Amino acid sequence: SNMTDNLKYIVQELNKEPFNKNLNLITCDSLEPIQLLQILNDVIAEIDERHQMDIRNESADQTFARIIDALRIFRFKPPSDPNHFETFKLGLVQGNKTTVYPILEWLLQKRPELKKRAYLARFLVKINIPAEIAQDEEVENLYIQYEEHIEEFKQVHKNVEAAKSASLPTGDIKKDIKAMQDEKEQLVRRVDRTKKRVQSFPNSASMLQLAQRLRLEKEREAKISRQISDQRTVIQSCQSRAQRLNQQVKDMRQAAAGSTADGLIARLEEEKKINRYMVTEKLPAEIATEKRQVADLQKIASEPAMGQADLEQYRAKMREVNAEINQLIEKKMMAGDVRDDKASLFRQQASIVSRKKAAAAEALREAREELNRAEEELQARRETLEANRGQQGGGEEVLKEAQFREYVAKLRTKSTVYKEKKRLMNELIAENGILTRTLEILRQKEEAVKRQISQAEKRAGVSGYSDTQEQLEKVSKMMTQLNQKKGDTLEDMSRIIGELNKRVNEKKNELAPLIRELRPLREEAKKLQLEYDEKKANYERQSAGVEEKRMKLEQEVKALREECQGEESRYAYMKGMLDILNTQHQRVQDELRAYKSQDPNDKKKPTLRDVFKKKIAEQENIGKSLREKQKAVRDAQQPAMKQVKMWSDLLRLMDCKIACQAKAEVAAEAGEYAGVTSLQENRLVL
Repeated sequence: SNMTDNLKYIVQELNKEPFNKNLNLITCDSLEPIQLLQILNDVIAEIDERHQMDIRNESADQTFARIIDALRIFRFKPPSDPNHFETFKLGLVQGNKTTVYPILEWLLQKRPELKKRAYLARFLVKINIPAEIAQDEEVENLYIQYEEHIEEFKQVHKNVEAAKSASLPTGDIKKDIKAMQDEKEQLVRRVDRTKKRVQSFPNSASMLQLAQRLRLEKEREAKISRQISDQRTVIQSCQSRAQRLNQQVKDMRQAAAGSTADGLIARLEEEKKINRYMVTEKLPAEIATEKRQVADLQKIASEPAMGQADLEQYRAKMREVNAEINQLIEKKMMAGDVRDDKASLFRQQASIVSRKKAAAAEALREAREELNRAEEELQARRETLEANRGQQGGGEEVLKEAQFREYVAKLRTKSTVYKEKKRLMNELIAENGILTRTLEILRQKEEAVKRQISQAEKRAGVSGYSDTQEQLEKVSKMMTQLNQKKGDTLEDMSRIIGELNKRVNEKKNELAPLIRELRPLREEAKKLQLEYDEKKANYERQSAGVEEKRMKLEQEVKALREECQGEESRYAYMKGMLDILNTQHQRVQDELRAYKSQDPNDKKKPTLRDVFKKKIAEQENIGKSLREKQKAVRDAQQPAMKQVKMWSDLLRLMDCKIACQAKAEVAAEAGEYAGVTSLQENRLVL
């Protein structure tokens, strides 16, 4: 099928201009090998006119060499393997379809590109000169000039292609030329009027010189003013940078004042404790809370949608569970003793301390986040300043006086806020340390109370009562939290449904006047659509006229380009012929000058006439000696032929004698054998 598709493409292209072969699949497939090679040659000739010929007028080897040379110029890649190349060569010589069809398809697909390549090859493919001729000095100089002309042609062709690709439309070029001519005429008239005015004044020449000097001095003054402004800008930026650096040094010194090694170690220990608490307690708790919340939300999302009846049912269950929990709490409070009161007191204190600790950690986290945001903003502003500095050629951004004052005021405000936050953060860190220590003490007391309670339970025979009670409290607390979350979730869902209904009604009310306003706009849109269609039809008519004019101009440009290419080829050919004629003329002039000159030095130099005379004399002597040899051979031919005949007869006679001698020897051997046989027979008889 691939072969059929290739053949279809080849037939379609050969039926088009400029081939007009009028073929179909059957006729193309039934072509003789010589006809197929002729079509291949016609396609190559359409690309490169030098191959226009009838292949019946040349041998198969010449046709193969010429086609291979053309394909090499076109950069067609034949098989690189020697065996495959021999098959390719044989198929091309014999006009094999499997070899010719791929070449035809490749040539027809890349015909425009190959035309350009063939045109360039006529001037860029170098001539092969034999080594013995290339050693001549004049030939070598001519070849160097030839290579220089090739490079010049390359540059000219490159410039022409660049000009073609960068060329503007003809109409725009004509408009630009006309506008420039009008502007030139206006400038010429203005210059003439100015000259007439100036010529009426005395000392006009000196005044013109003074005016020219004044203009130069003004330009110089403007240049110096710009340089002064640039230097002032650089000085101001350096001063502002120095002020910032001094302020940074001052702040760092103030921060370092009064600090000791013990204070730094204590501060680091506090930060270490805070970070440990954040990592080991607060963050895991927050992560666990978020995970539980996500699990609850996923569970709620996976359940089917609930109506108002389901919500009421869940609320009733929640009320029942809350009532049971309250009853259990009341029973526990009524059954409690003094030791439970003490434990609950410690638990209450511990919970208060843990809440304060959590609040301090949260405040610390917020303060750190705000500090990070401030540092990021500071870094962003520094990067912005660096970018502005790079855009101004290495200088820094220079602020105006009012902007600088505003910036200083903002900086003071932020510095005050930063110091206040830092002070608050230090207080929170200190309070956190105190609360941490308090929590540790309360935990130790709690452990001691638990040991006392466990000992008392063992003595009373109710071991594990306090642990069970704590677990019940935890379960009740968890149930309370879960019920609260469920209630909040259900309330949120009902609230969201109500808000959605409210938003839908609001959007309907908002859209009602818009719909009323939309109706006349639709009518106006229909009118505009009709007007648009009318304008579009008018535009298409105008565009068709402009397109027709453009095509005519393109045809003119194409004809001019072809004419330009022909003129370029003719110019290159005429220039090459002129160089050859100049070289020949120079050689003739040198020969005549050497022949007519009376200078003995010139006479010593061998001329071409002398060289050729010497060669002619040598050839005449050689011819004379060869003629003498020919005459001697011709005179000795008859006796030699007789002698050859005699020797051949002698050889035949000797061959005959040898044959007779061989026959006689065979006969003698046969007779001797017969005698021996008879003698043996006689002996047997006796």
